[in-house]
Amino acid sequence: MAAQKSAQPAPDSTRRSEKSRRAIYEAALALVVEAGYPKTTIEGIAARAGVGKQTIYRWWSSKAEVLMEAFLDLAAQASREGGHEPYAFPDSGDLAADLKVVLRATVDELKDPRFEVPSRALAAQGVVDEQFGRQLVAKLLQPSLDLYMERLRAAQDAGQVRPDIDPRIALEFFVSPLAQRWLQHTGPISYEYTDTLVDYALHGLAPR
Repeated sequence: MAAQKSAQPAPDSTRRSEKSRRAIYEAALALVVEAGYPKTTIEGIAARAGVGKQTIYRWWSSKAEVLMEAFLDLAAQASREGGHEPYAFPDSGDLAADLKVVLRATVDELKDPRFEVPSRALAAQGVVDEQFGRQLVAKLLQPSLDLYMERLRAAQDAGQVRPDIDPRIALEFFVSPLAQRWLQHTGPISYEYTDTLVDYALHGLAPR
């Protein structure tokens, strides 16, 4: 009687899908850095990742969506490697110090080549494609903005910020000038710059 072959385990489609997804993320980020966003294509990402382009279209409808998810994944990985949560805001009781810590970390990220090129590509696409821009805000920016608002509300509760201040408007004193400088190259971004933003915003411009 012939010996029977041992049964082979069925392929794990979940693991295979995750491996493909990670390869696609890495390919998208690499191609944007190497070739630029306009020259990055779904076909190029698929070839670099070693998958069929239909695999990509099964999960995403455009290269912009691929890049956005790849960027979110990159940010989450960087946070884990740094030993902290992707979305966390310190509350030491000193509002100015906490804001300066977060903004300095933002400067580091914006100047990191891994983040800078895809960030600029996503921001530019969000300007020309309103629907994508709304997705970008909801998935990438809003969680961070919510943390600024929570920290400012805590400062209001502690009597460090006027109770009539709208936290959503107030956070723009810190976030918007930095974003404009970075996006439009109107000046260098640095710790000194963001520290000054905090001082100006919290203490005003009038003589004390």
